[in-house]
Amino acid sequence: MQPPSTENTLAITFFYYRDLPAAMRFYENELGLPLAIDQGWCKIYRIVGAAHVGLVDETRGMNKWTADKPVQLCIRVQDVDAWHLYAQHRGFAGLSGLFQNDALGIRAFVFNDPEGYQIEIQSATREGA
Repeated sequence: MQPPSTENTLAITFFYYRDLPAAMRFYENELGLPLAIDQGWCKIYRIVGAAHVGLVDETRGMNKWTADKPVQLCIRVQDVDAWHLYAQHRGFAGLSGLFQNDALGIRAFVFNDPEGYQIEIQSATREGA
């Protein structure tokens, strides 16, 4: 048996929060992501195209909040330098310096959201990367 051949319509990565309103403010006001789906205790924000991040109240979701965050949300942008300057201006927690990874073909930086999820902002440094 093969997987269904219909096209996928949406991709959502879910993060779990103790303070959902604080997470919402960060993703809306600091990152500028639009709220795409409001399910009450789960807020789904559009990143690009059909890629989304879901913010979940950990008291209601399928998983619970943990201090260890072995996951990273990566957002590719056209101008990583402008985003890094913005992140410095806003004082994002855990902000790294800009770095380049020639093996991956990216220039990037990372920071943490209000409850410790790492976010990477990157630009490609070569075609096909």
